[in-house]
Amino acid sequence: MLTKRIIPCLDVKGGRVVKGVKFKSHRDAGDPVELAAFYNEEGADELVFYDITASSDERPIMLEVVKRTANKVFIPLTVGGGLRTVEDMHRMLEAGADKVSINTAAVLRPELISEGAKRFGNQCIVLGMDARRVAGLDPVRWEVFTHTGADGGHSTGIDAIKWACRAVDLGAGEIVVNSIDADGTKAGYDLELLRSISERVTVPVVASGGAGKPEDLYQALVAGKADAVLAASIFHFGTYSIRETKEYLSQKGIPVRF
Repeated sequence: MLTKRIIPCLDVKGGRVVKGVKFKSHRDAGDPVELAAFYNEEGADELVFYDITASSDERPIMLEVVKRTANKVFIPLTVGGGLRTVEDMHRMLEAGADKVSINTAAVLRPELISEGAKRFGNQCIVLGMDARRVAGLDPVRWEVFTHTGADGGHSTGIDAIKWACRAVDLGAGEIVVNSIDADGTKAGYDLELLRSISERVTVPVVASGGAGKPEDLYQALVAGKADAVLAASIFHFGTYSIRETKEYLSQKGIPVRF
């Protein structure tokens, strides 16, 4: 089994890291640069930085915050939020990001995935996906949402599994699968959603939305078949440290990097 990655997520709004529940009721979690430096020292394998209202506000990502964050960390940094063009991607990579994550812009113009992959390589292009279960359907189906940073998001009618497969065909090198239903609840990831996507795509899948305890991360990696786990609340508010989480996973037989 390949080494599994533990990735803190910095959702940034108004220059501060925040964390909400299902994208609402945000709590302040601190300064993004300070938190990034802390997680770098604590042993995080990567960091994800999302400017969560850039798309909904129709503005560029906060470039200076990204630059200052990149200067403080020596682990891979993925940046997303408000990236609409290949030139936007280029600016982020120049600012110090290792990968760029696109969500809303990719749904609105899927060719952006191919354009980014062609210019920077598949390994640089991450598809961010916010998905919600469609109530009352059997078998279960998940729908992709965009503009989730503002008011819970806009429904697209796009099937999440089909979108994941198409994005990989277009050139996405990784997919962050975020469950809107589980986001911020600390009740565990949507394992069925994770497994459904992981079994259908050939690129790494990162679990997002719902981590409340180390067991949740373990289940995402084993039952959900994810390649990495992204978490925010349990790390930001000191419920668990990255070291504690990795020790738990290691004891359960999951290969992690210390």
